[in-house]
Order: sequence, then C-alpha cells, then structure tokens
Amino acid sequence: MTKRIPQAILAALACALMAGCSGMNENNLKFRDIEQVKGDVRKASSELLGIIGLKGKATEGGPLIAPCSNYPEGVYRASHPWSVYGIPVEEMEKAMDRLRTGLPKNGWKIVKDGKDRSPSKSPQIVANSKGDEFSVDIRLHDERKYGSDPSLIEVTVESACFKTKQPD
Repeated sequence: MTKRIPQAILAALACALMAGCSGMNENNLKFRDIEQVKGDVRKASSELLGIIGLKGKATEGGPLIAPCSNYPEGVYRASHPWSVYGIPVEEMEKAMDRLRTGLPKNGWKIVKDGKDRSPSKSPQIVANSKGDEFSVDIRLHDERKYGSDPSLIEVTVESACFKTKQPD
C-alpha cells in the first residue's frame, strides 16, 4: 500500500527547503551527474531511515529531479519524499526524539525543531547536512489530530541545486 503526500504539503516543503538553493550564485553551483545525485539522495534517505529506527511500512518510490526556481535552464535539484507508517504514534514520537539526537551525531545541523504551520501544528524537524549538500524536512502526522488518516512520519530529502549539461 502506498500513501500519497498531499500536494499542499509538497509545496510547503519546497518552500521550507529552498535554503539549499536560495541566495546561491549560479557560478558557484557544482556540475553533477543526475544519476549520482539521485544515488546520494537515496543514501541520505537510507541513513535517515536508520536513525528513525522504526520497522513499519515505508512508501515506495525514488528521488525525482526538478528544475531549481530562480535559475536558468540546466539547474536542478533532487527531491525524495517518503514516509513511514503502520506503527503506533507513541513509537513515532520516540523516533522523532531519536532524530533530535541522531541527526547531529551523523553530520546534520538542525535548523528548525518545533511545530509546522499546519492547523494541527505537527512536530517538524528541518536539518541540513554537513556541507549543505542536502536538506531534510521531517514531520510527524498524528492520527489523533487527523481523524481517518493514519499516523506517519513524513520525510523529504532534497539535494542542493546543481548544474548538468542538457542533452543535445
């Protein structure tokens, strides 16, 4: 069973994670191979799943490539949205606590730890990797606040913007 992440949440995540691209000069962007970036984002997601440490169900799918806004053609970022669900919310709360200690131990700098702007004020952790190659936005959606939707930890890993050569 695959859970979908609502489009409004994805739009909010994109805005929250823009720090990886905003304010950067195009000349400072690295040239990267798209498949290599996708692999690096998968690796970061796997590391985060390990820190979360839950044995629930996870959504399937892999990193997606999209243009970086405010840049000319040929500048992209990889984004990997996924979630873990099918676990009691109390275990998910413990997983969020593990992230608070585990992220810094694994080279991530937490830049936000609080509530998101949604009506339910979901717990949210936003962090940047060492070297700012990746950003992650992690939220706990509690079924006790949503009613019929199951609890889940929603994770979106995004790469920094990068340049690639356009196919001829």
